[in-house]
Amino acid sequence: MAMHIGRPDDEDGPGILAEINTTPLIDVMLVLLIMLIITIPVQTHAVKLDLPNGAMVASTPPPAVTIEVAADGSLRWDGQIIADPPDLEVRLQALTAIPEQPELHLRADPNAPYRQVAAVLAAAQRHGVAKLGIMDGEGGGR
Repeated sequence: MAMHIGRPDDEDGPGILAEINTTPLIDVMLVLLIMLIITIPVQTHAVKLDLPNGAMVASTPPPAVTIEVAADGSLRWDGQIIADPPDLEVRLQALTAIPEQPELHLRADPNAPYRQVAAVLAAAQRHGVAKLGIMDGEGGGR
């Protein structure tokens, strides 16, 4: 596309020949076309899932077990006093033997000795407790 620019009364003058440079427009068009070609397959991609066809069976989780560490370092398992560390080990081993492990909640008094709390955490880790929650002394979770 060319255009003759000059004075209207000067027909013999050299004039200026101005053309529109379409190369940048073609470059932008090609980039947009490539982006469109790349993004269309992503939008139409579907993930196939095998969904169950049976009725849903609601399972109730087992009740949580609470271990309390008192300020004097004594331990309680759901309110029952734990006499010694081997008793705690036996109870934790029985807890982890259950196929669907209940949650273990550890509630420590703010003045409880750290050594006792750390011993309970280490025993729970040794026996492979899967769900452990640490609660504050007032009963709320942290």
